[in-house]
Amino acid sequence: MDTRRLLRTTGIVIAAAGLLLSGCTSGGSDVASASAEPTPAPAALRPYYEQKLTWRDCGVPGFQCSTMKAPLDYANPGSGQDVDIAVARREATGPGKRLGSLLVNPGGPGGSGIGYLQAYAGIGYPAAVRAQYDMVSFDPRGVARSSPVECLTGQGMDRFTQVDQTPDDAAERDALVASFKELAAACQVRSGRVLPHVSTVEAARDMDMLRAVLGDEKLNYVGASYGTFLGATYADLFPARVGRLVLDGAMDPTRPALELNRDQTEGFETAFRSFAKDCAKQPECPLGRGNPDAVGQNLKDFFRKLDAQPVSSGDPNRPLGESLATTGVIAALYDESAWPQLRTALTDAMNGDGSGLLALADSYYERDADGTYANLMFANAAVNCLDLPPAFKGPEGVQSALPSFEKASPVFGAGLAWASLNCTYWPVKATGEARPLTAKGAAPIVVVGTTRDPATPYKWAKALAGQLDSGTLLTYDGDGHTAYGRGSECIDTAINRYLLQGQPPAPGKRC
Repeated sequence: MDTRRLLRTTGIVIAAAGLLLSGCTSGGSDVASASAEPTPAPAALRPYYEQKLTWRDCGVPGFQCSTMKAPLDYANPGSGQDVDIAVARREATGPGKRLGSLLVNPGGPGGSGIGYLQAYAGIGYPAAVRAQYDMVSFDPRGVARSSPVECLTGQGMDRFTQVDQTPDDAAERDALVASFKELAAACQVRSGRVLPHVSTVEAARDMDMLRAVLGDEKLNYVGASYGTFLGATYADLFPARVGRLVLDGAMDPTRPALELNRDQTEGFETAFRSFAKDCAKQPECPLGRGNPDAVGQNLKDFFRKLDAQPVSSGDPNRPLGESLATTGVIAALYDESAWPQLRTALTDAMNGDGSGLLALADSYYERDADGTYANLMFANAAVNCLDLPPAFKGPEGVQSALPSFEKASPVFGAGLAWASLNCTYWPVKATGEARPLTAKGAAPIVVVGTTRDPATPYKWAKALAGQLDSGTLLTYDGDGHTAYGRGSECIDTAINRYLLQGQPPAPGKRC
């Protein structure tokens, strides 16, 4: 894996990525201590807050699109330099009282909110919610249609995703470092203007502007994965404007990058062990019928074979080596419904056909059949590397931390440790820091945690709920990444009641 700290809300079906954290970024000081009373927008921002959106057909039935202007640099909003923020909505279907807008964010950072809205939230959220809310989303600055961060070409990304993530010697280590440097340099060359201004704090400020432009007094919001950090950041900046906020697959903003990456490594191990237990019960588990330790060792041995000798994938330029295979496995761990697909892909790969695992890896990276990539991975790195100082100062730090990562996950630890170098060579210095987000004075906020979540460990949800002045923890005892809309009637009922009636779950509620 390369740019770790990347999560997904709905596994293989919808590439709604994301992880990252913390954040007191550039230009954030003037609102960081916002009171519980709403304050008007600063005079320099009023033209932005008072702009009118012109809605047009999106080309997707039922949806409308528009573009919002936001200042490139909130510290200097009068500079004349703006970013375009792409917005989409599906109006409330009725009947019943309209409750305003419900803004949704799928995670990432780097996930397209518009893509998520049109492919899932705007048509797949409960009918009662869609009846009373205008379903709205946006591509955060730097993402997809919103002044996107661009870096490597498709061919460059193909090379980048195949670089050995578990270097065995100095030459392989140098090649990995060179790949991170190449990515950083390409981002600076192609996107130097926006790189310093894609922080989570700036995206949260864009959300408040969007709230005002939509005509809503308060922000109603459902954020998944990294979207929970974005939502918590909003609440901390604008507590008096918090309406009904659901933070699903929550993150802990007090964790520095090293701890985040190591925690996530442990989360993927937890998810893999659930998969391994299930696999061992199947008639033909490609990894054997032993306990999770034995199954994990068999997968690790298979990765080593691929490291020495990749197998055919159907693409002569991209044989299935260890890096792509690892990415494919991890992609399937986000959602237990993908476990049968993973078993088949592993069986095929062990018999010399790596096409199934390659397809899973391509879904993770958002690579199209024509060899083009969405800007997911570029935006992911750009936001992550701005929001937190890097996990390591260089390869020596990774080497020292390897035992703790391998303890967290014998299968994935080494690769995820080396992937944590991704921000070390970033061309823009981090402006954020790990710190608690309290949102003092905000209305009740629902924080959702899944006990065996691979990408946002359950302890993060407990931590965030405890930090937020008005946080309420809702627990899903289950597998997969995030909980809302994934099959639990108990979870869905609790969240729907909160969104529609304003009634948060009882403290300590568990499903």
